[in-house]
Amino acid sequence: MDATEFRKFGKAAVDYLADYLENLRDRPVLPSVEPGYLQEMIPKEAPTQPETWQDILQDMDRVVMPGVTHWHSPHFHAYYPTANSFPGIVGEMFSAGIGCIGFSWITSPACTELEVAMMDWLGKLLNLPKEFLNCSDGPGGGVIQGSASEATLVGLLAAKEKMVKILQADHPDWDQGMIKAKLVAYTSDQSNSSVEKAGLLGSTPMRLLPTDEKCRLRGSMLEQAIKEDRENGLIPFYVVGTLGTTGTCAFDDLEELGPICNRENLWLHVDAAYA
Repeated sequence: MDATEFRKFGKAAVDYLADYLENLRDRPVLPSVEPGYLQEMIPKEAPTQPETWQDILQDMDRVVMPGVTHWHSPHFHAYYPTANSFPGIVGEMFSAGIGCIGFSWITSPACTELEVAMMDWLGKLLNLPKEFLNCSDGPGGGVIQGSASEATLVGLLAAKEKMVKILQADHPDWDQGMIKAKLVAYTSDQSNSSVEKAGLLGSTPMRLLPTDEKCRLRGSMLEQAIKEDRENGLIPFYVVGTLGTTGTCAFDDLEELGPICNRENLWLHVDAAYA
């Protein structure tokens, strides 16, 4: 595909998506297909020759759309909002078109600095203390993660590393292996499955704590778990609260959890699904 064909395909794709989103309310939210439906509609082997973009658009209607759950439909009331928008789609187009990899400043200065600026904007909108901002003299500054699941895992790994450094500074004779074997994290039994998976990937026990009658994690439940684990020689270090759990849309009581985490020196990560 050359630039001329790309222009045609791109304009046709924009028209397709605009029509789709404009008429989304007329589509059934859930697809009426059975598991494995798509395998019967596509070749068994990867094509050896490319298809035209016109054929690809036809395949969108014939193969893909029948199996789509329409998250942006006004009739969709499950899970959490995904915040799609026309400007967001155009932003994704620019991101994909430029296609830079921003793992360091020199790989794409604009990518790195735009992320820093946007996260500072968000911090100011949330009225966070200046210590949380990149423009302060402290260690603050935000980083955009690829998904909520990734953010939970990265938070766990960062909290784990921080706790190991703190304990080794206080107890130079303690080795990392001994410390990590005693670390324990907490979340509610209503949290997303990705939280428990973060514990598995981070080689850390993730205790699923019981919730109250409104399916919320409360401070008393966390305090009891911390007390039990400390008495058993374990080291609490990480708590995951949720704003809008997947199954029940429960909001954990952060006003109770926050002070406990401060007092006990635990890292509090919030899965802000409904933020």
